[in-house]
Amino acid sequence: MGTAIALDLPSALAEASRRSGGLEDFGDPAFHEPLRRLLAALDTEAGLHEAGRAAQFERTVGLLVNRLRTEEAIRRHPEILDERIEDAIVIVGLMRTGTTMLHRMTASDPRLHALLWYEARNPAPFPNADPAGPDPRIADAEREVEAMLGASPDLIAAHPMDAHAPDEEILLFENAFFSTNPYAFCSIPGWERWREQQDPLPAYRLLDRLLRFLQWQKRRRGERALRWILKTPYHLMHMDALLVTFPSARVVWTHRDPAQCVPSFASLIETLRAASSDRVDPVEVGRQWCDLFARGIERSLDARARCEERFLDVDYRDLVADPLAQVARIFHLAWLLQPVERDRQRRAAHERRERSRVGRGRGAL
Repeated sequence: MGTAIALDLPSALAEASRRSGGLEDFGDPAFHEPLRRLLAALDTEAGLHEAGRAAQFERTVGLLVNRLRTEEAIRRHPEILDERIEDAIVIVGLMRTGTTMLHRMTASDPRLHALLWYEARNPAPFPNADPAGPDPRIADAEREVEAMLGASPDLIAAHPMDAHAPDEEILLFENAFFSTNPYAFCSIPGWERWREQQDPLPAYRLLDRLLRFLQWQKRRRGERALRWILKTPYHLMHMDALLVTFPSARVVWTHRDPAQCVPSFASLIETLRAASSDRVDPVEVGRQWCDLFARGIERSLDARARCEERFLDVDYRDLVADPLAQVARIFHLAWLLQPVERDRQRRAAHERRERSRVGRGRGAL
């Protein structure tokens, strides 16, 4: 039996530096304490098997490499920080409330920037990539999606996965080691309780920095959108930080009876955790995530009460009955609506339904 992989901060930092060719600037050191605590929790609390330890170490090192490459790009191109993320549209809501469908339909409008899966997993271009050729990040993301679906075919029913499609900025929060994603992959309630008590603003500052970097890349590719369309339920945990970081943002909040959506999401969490641990308790999963979202929604309602005019509510039943009407409401909120867009949205909706046909049985939206 081989030596267990070391889940500690010095080992992860050293390996990331080695893989990046000797880069050493990880940016804002605010991530050190959450990452140190996260690695300790993965080591002692998560009940990881050998393959699970390896997977968590690899994901951690990959995120650290992202940080190194991002800071190196900003050093070389300081004009990246001249970019501004203004008037963003941010979709929030519990999982299974239609956020993915609404996000991808709205993102089909070329006047909106969207975060694509391959950009979320690797915000910085790979070194020595041929600028005239295909972006190697895309092929890397395609391989990752294929591997994930090969290991857990049910994931496509839970969340339509496409390396080229818009996805959630919670993947960018992972680079701050402050997201809820580790809690989704592993049972580490001690770490999650600590995380909830910390200031989320450093993680939101990193989100802003990464979006500026990605916007700069999009503009260099010739994209000239007016604003971003973002989406992740994670913002329900930290609505105050979202509104402070992006003071001109508008928030679209989707709603559905929690009894209809939380059990399905808990099933997804159970699947994710089973990939890294032999000790997965579905009852524990349901309790943990019900409590987490209950606390987050209460905080979001308090934050919303102070700026009600920045919010738009979308009922899941209305979204299912007439999705284009709800997209039109979002565009009206953002002063973007033009009649010509309806045909584009209708085509996008049809393509989405065809791609996710296999997942309809579990309500993938």
